[in-house]
Amino acid sequence: MIEMFRNWLDRRAVARSDITPEEWRAAFAALPLLDGLDDDEQRRLRELVILFQHRKAFEGAHGMAVTREMALIIALQACLPVLELGLEAYDGWSAVIVYPSGFETHQVYVDEFGVEHIEQRDLDGEAWERGPVLLAWDEAVSAGERDGINLVIHEFAHKLDMQNGDANGFPPLHPDMDPKTWTDILSKGYDDFARRCDAGEDTGIDCYAAESPAEFFAVMSEVFFERPDLLVRHYPAVYAQLRRYYRQDPLARWQFDRPG
Repeated sequence: MIEMFRNWLDRRAVARSDITPEEWRAAFAALPLLDGLDDDEQRRLRELVILFQHRKAFEGAHGMAVTREMALIIALQACLPVLELGLEAYDGWSAVIVYPSGFETHQVYVDEFGVEHIEQRDLDGEAWERGPVLLAWDEAVSAGERDGINLVIHEFAHKLDMQNGDANGFPPLHPDMDPKTWTDILSKGYDDFARRCDAGEDTGIDCYAAESPAEFFAVMSEVFFERPDLLVRHYPAVYAQLRRYYRQDPLARWQFDRPG
């Protein structure tokens, strides 16, 4: 009964959306990342975006006023990873906070000697477990350029990873996926990538992925959607696991030449 009621509310929200065709066209045009979607995918993505905006609050920080255009551009990128997973993958939290540009965070932690420390960090984005997603607008607005770097997808990949607790590069997998295979492939990929970064090798992939397994998953998710050819060239097995997890095949969508 609860599921039926929620479905009814969702259908009503989609039917009552006041986003104009002109606003949709402008938002899609601003995001080359979405050019490869077919008509059905675009329609389903629009519905997800409407529901995402219905369920999540967009809040500005440091004087930022979040416009409809801004919310659309962020939501389209945020919903692309869950196009085949469903919006329920983002349940359990309720807000997207948008800063004009990079921002500072202060984290309090206690070391092994019981001494309390305050760590200051300069960030463009952050995802909190059971809390909001924080984004710098100047990075989010240009994130969909298909250059392999996408702040929005990165932070929302962390949200998917956090579905079963702390971000650790192991999101809840589908029943037809083998956890051991996932762990083996992504762990080997992470270790190899960290080695290559330490050696100064330029793969075209951001070495921030070598910070931790969680960052490896998030960065590789960016590359999966934006530069799938690059990911297949260096880590075809990682690409195959992400394709099974996201249930999408960006390489086929963009008709890149597969490495021989």
